[in-house]
Amino acid sequence: MNPLERGIALGTIALSGCAGGSPLLHPAHVLAAGDVRVMAGMSGEAAVGQLSSDLNSSYDQASKGESTTTPAYAKGALVAATVAPGLAPFGAARVGIGGGAEGGVAYTGHGGRLDLRRAFSNRSFALSIGAGFDAAFIGRPTNASLPDVQLGALYAFGFDVPVLVGWRSTAGLYQAWAGVRGGYDHATITARSTEPVPPGTGTVPYVPFDLSADHGHVGGLLGIAVGLHHIHVALELDVAYHFVTGTFAGNNVSTSGVVITPASALLWDF
Repeated sequence: MNPLERGIALGTIALSGCAGGSPLLHPAHVLAAGDVRVMAGMSGEAAVGQLSSDLNSSYDQASKGESTTTPAYAKGALVAATVAPGLAPFGAARVGIGGGAEGGVAYTGHGGRLDLRRAFSNRSFALSIGAGFDAAFIGRPTNASLPDVQLGALYAFGFDVPVLVGWRSTAGLYQAWAGVRGGYDHATITARSTEPVPPGTGTVPYVPFDLSADHGHVGGLLGIAVGLHHIHVALELDVAYHFVTGTFAGNNVSTSGVVITPASALLWDF
């Protein structure tokens, strides 16, 4: 697989994973009751160390026409289904609901996140505690980036818990936040074949393998936002340790490693 083909494959994977890796891109302070914020930007995920090695090993096996039923290939399949390295669009909307609380909905690639959080704050400093619920959308059209791994049939759901501390300037032109975030999701692929069976031949169509994976992550993040009046530009960097265990093609395997998630978005409050 040449670099261009591999880049396209990574892009496809990024549009197929769960939302657990999606950025927050919101400060620790919550919006006032009735205030709304819309956000649009991009996020990326870079797997390093063992996770990257496992995924690249599976690409190499596929490019050489080697077996896709080995434990080594199974590890790469689990990484592709859960960690989803690559670039993806990011969009979100948030609303203040009063009592120091805020709710939001976010979209990253083909996954979504719904969350609520509560902040304890004064004019300059805030502590925010939240809970998010994530899901990957099933049934969307996509090309499998790894042979026998039908990412278009992937379904995933999970949760994450972010805790943030933050500061903002008196006029709100500058904001900064840092925190910790942990979460879990479960991903499944129930493989299916659309190949017709010739009548009367007794031929059984080839069906790719099912996949089941449990995926957890814990890490930290830093973010800043700078702007004027109701428009800000936000930057965020999330570094987390991910661990995945599951089954593919009859292989029970596990892997783990670090994932770096940079993200940026334009924030508009009204």
